[in-house]
Amino acid sequence: MKILILNGSPRPKGSTAAMVAAYAGGAREAGHEVTVIDVCKKKIGGCLVCEYCHTKGDGKCIQQDDMQEVYPLMEEAEMLVLASPVYYHSFTGQLQCAINRIYALDKPKSLKKAALLLSSGSNHVYCGAFYEYQQSFLNYLHLEDMGIFTAYGKENKSEEKLAELRETGREFQ
Repeated sequence: MKILILNGSPRPKGSTAAMVAAYAGGAREAGHEVTVIDVCKKKIGGCLVCEYCHTKGDGKCIQQDDMQEVYPLMEEAEMLVLASPVYYHSFTGQLQCAINRIYALDKPKSLKKAALLLSSGSNHVYCGAFYEYQQSFLNYLHLEDMGIFTAYGKENKSEEKLAELRETGREFQ
């Protein structure tokens, strides 16, 4: 299976990055092809709501930025994993820009499954990210939910949490 992970953390050695590495490592061990895009290292502008993609652009965004690297990967991916620290009840702004730009593709052709990885300092801040994941990805794109995984406080970077994510990456089909 081709898996695309959009990592929305600006911290290359942070808790979200550790979750992504564990999950991706387990999936690779199981033979899946995994691509991780660190969206915070990319120049991805917000959607301009110009409708070029759905009129003259035939599914192509008018903006020529690093999202052009993501679109082909998104079209080929069978599973999308969104990963983000939660600072203010939802995804980071950088990840949100990438998510909004998926609009150009409408519904990626090969995408069938999705998962969500979230880290935070508290377990009472996830509701905005949960809502968007459930409404925009599971319901609108009709994707199969492969799980929502959270880590907060002392769970962040804990061996138990990372082992759980590695095992989860190994087990799904």
